[in-house]
This record gives sequence, structure tokens and C-alpha cells, in this order.
Amino acid sequence: MNVMAALLWVIAAASVTIAQAHAEDEGRWVVSWAASAQGPYPSGNPSAQPDLGLAFPSAQAHEQSFRLIVRPTLWGREARLRFSNVFGTRAVTFDGVFIALQQSSAAVVSGTNRPVTFDGGTRVTLPAGASTWSDPVTLDFVTDPASPLLADRKLAVSFHVVGESGPMTWHAKALQTSYVTAPNAGARSHEETEASYLFTTTSWYFLDALDVRAPADAFAVVAFGDSITDGTLSTLNGDDRWPDVLARRLRASYGNRAAVVNAGIGGNQVVGPQDYSPDKPFAGGPSALARLERDVLSLSGVAAIIWLESVNDFSSNGNASVEAVQTGMHDGVARMRAAIPGVCIIGATLTPVMGATLPAHGSAEQEAKRAQLNQWLRDSDLFDALIDFERVTMNPSTGAMHDALVPNTTVGGAGDKLHPNRIGYLRMGSTIDLGLLPPRSLGCAADRAASVAAKPEPGLHVQ
Repeated sequence: MNVMAALLWVIAAASVTIAQAHAEDEGRWVVSWAASAQGPYPSGNPSAQPDLGLAFPSAQAHEQSFRLIVRPTLWGREARLRFSNVFGTRAVTFDGVFIALQQSSAAVVSGTNRPVTFDGGTRVTLPAGASTWSDPVTLDFVTDPASPLLADRKLAVSFHVVGESGPMTWHAKALQTSYVTAPNAGARSHEETEASYLFTTTSWYFLDALDVRAPADAFAVVAFGDSITDGTLSTLNGDDRWPDVLARRLRASYGNRAAVVNAGIGGNQVVGPQDYSPDKPFAGGPSALARLERDVLSLSGVAAIIWLESVNDFSSNGNASVEAVQTGMHDGVARMRAAIPGVCIIGATLTPVMGATLPAHGSAEQEAKRAQLNQWLRDSDLFDALIDFERVTMNPSTGAMHDALVPNTTVGGAGDKLHPNRIGYLRMGSTIDLGLLPPRSLGCAADRAASVAAKPEPGLHVQ
């Protein structure tokens, strides 16, 4: 090798080393927030929803701007957004998309509203059934993603619907207040103040995921399920669903390395309905098996999945057999393992239904099926680990939910004896053994022999 060739080789090797170091610094995309699309508005089960008759008089958006408030569970200096028209029946166009740090209400912190582009342009049109990612956007106001001052801060994602939207793909039960302008108000998403955002909503529309650029060892946990994961009867704007509690615990243990995202839908079933379509929507959305790819497997950086579901399969709205749910779970777990090698898949027992006051729930047949499935979950080796939520929510002397877990903490009232309240979700999220979750080279660290969470932490005892 002559001197010139040697010099070129050294330069090339140095360039590769620099490029590798740069790639390591950039890390990878990891989902930080998600909301499973469940159907076209207004089909669904929202909680504490204000009257939207003036905001959407024709059940669609018309020349309006949205300001959706979302809480990242992982922070990064770079982000991207996924928009969905999966339940639309016509194309929808967005422009003026911005992301900012929320100040309070619909106002954003001055100087943080950053424009978002799509393939370099400020406008994107989504055909019916389609979804798309934005270009990466630099969040230069995030000077230190690991700062404790960012923990539980929220982002405001604003966008303008050009013309008429047609049926709006949405997530009904956000339990988070977001904001909408009046019809025909035009593009207002660039504004920092709250003045144009006249209407409030407790749902999310069109937006279904937020990724951040995170360190290479960062990971995401997906909580997959129904209303008990979605957070029914938790506190409006309180961020006290059980996945929220778990997210805070993981951040305390791992710092800005762990995300927990919520893929729950109120009313969702494992195997039903069989004939879901945008023209024939079901309030609980498509079955877990039908939405698995979109709501779980397509998310970035997923290392663990916690699956708590099937109480609705056994309700009078579902009428599924225990065997059908077991078969569905086998199918779902096999697809998860095939799509994400090394993923940690954790099952969870169903919480009590005895005495439930909702019309479709609380029957002796539902209770018998729930108990049978729970025993199967405890005996089966389908999952890498099991979280026994029944044991931390049920009063063993009655078989019903502990009395203190029943009162409604969303709007007040007696509760429904099916959904836990803030106390119940706090117990659920606080008793998950963090040793079940990655990291172990971002693979499954679960040891099934020690996998059952049974004892509430101090201060969480309920008589």
C-alpha cells in the first residue's frame, strides 16, 4: 500500500467512525405517546365530553383548527407525528401543523410553536384509510430531555383541517382536555394564545402517535386493552390511569429511557366484532386482533406489551366463549412474537365484574367466564409473565371490587363496580413488578416464577 492509498484508507476509516458515533448520538425512534384510533366520530365511549354540537354541527370538521394536548412519556430533541384517516370515507387535508410546549389551557409557551412538515411541504392529504408520518421536527426548546422539569409537561399539537374533513378518525376517551376553533375559523394553529380555541373536547382526533429520537437503550412498553387500560373513571386531566402510574415509576427507575403508551379502547374486545367497518362502526372499535398491527406492532421501539382484555368479550355485547378468547390470545401473542423478536409479552388477569351496574355487565355468566379465563391465565405458559390485577382490586370476601375502588373519580357519583377509580388504578400501576420489564438487552427480562404482582405497596391498602 503506497502512502496516498494509506492516507485515503485512514480518512475513510475515520469517516466511518465519525458516522457511527453520530448515529449512536442520534439513537433511534421510540414511541412516546399513542392513542388508538377506534372509529369515526361520534362512535365511541368518551368520558366527560362537553356538548360538541356547536363545534361539529355536521359531525365533521370544516375549516377548523385543532389543538390537541398530549403528554409524552419520553422526551427527545427531535420528534415526529403520525396522522390517521383510517376510518375516513374521503380524503382529508391538513396544513399549518405545529408542535409546542403547552403553557395552560389552549395557550402555548411563547416561542416554542414549531412548524411540522410532510415530505418538506406544509400540507398533506390523507386518502380514506391512510395514515402518514410527518418529517422529523427539532424541538429546540427541549434543551435537556432528561430534565425532571419536563416530566409530565405536555405538548400541544395544532393543525388546520382544510375544507370539510368527512368522518373524523378519533380516540374517544382521551380523559384529557383539548381544544377546537369554531367552524370556518380557518388556520389558527400558528397562534400562541387561546383566544381562537373556543371549544373543548375530551377526545383526540386524527393524531395517533408521537415518536421521539431517543438513546439507543431507550424502550417502550405498550399497555394493550379495553376501558380499564383506557382509564374509564380515572381523573379527568389527572393522568392517573394505571399505565400513567407505571410510566412515572419507570422514569424514576430508568430516567429518560422508558416510555409507556396507552393502546386501550373503551369497549374493546379480543375477538369481536367480526364485521367492523367505518360504515358499520362499533363503539369499542375493531377487535384487538384486527387492530394489533396498527396500534401495537407498528409503533417504534416496543420492547414489552402488557395485555389486559376480554371482559367485554364476555359481556352481553360480546357473548364470546372462553375458548374463543383463548384462541384469540394465542393468535395475538404469536403475531407479536413474529413481528418483534425478543419482545416481552405480559398477560394480566381480569378485574372483578360481580355486581357491575352497567347494562351489559355483571351477569353470573360473565363472572363465571372471567373466573375461568383468569385461572387459565395463571396456569398457561402463553405469556412471559403474568400480572394478577384481580388480586389487587377484588375483595376476596365478596368477589366484588373493593368498595374504596368503586366511586367515580371522573365526574363523581357511585361508580359502576366494573371500572376502578383513581385508587384502583394507583394500586394496579404501583404493584407491577418492574423486574418483569426490559432492559435486558431490550429483550424480555421476565421470570415467570416471580411474575405475579400480589401485594400492594405501603399506603395502598384498602379494606
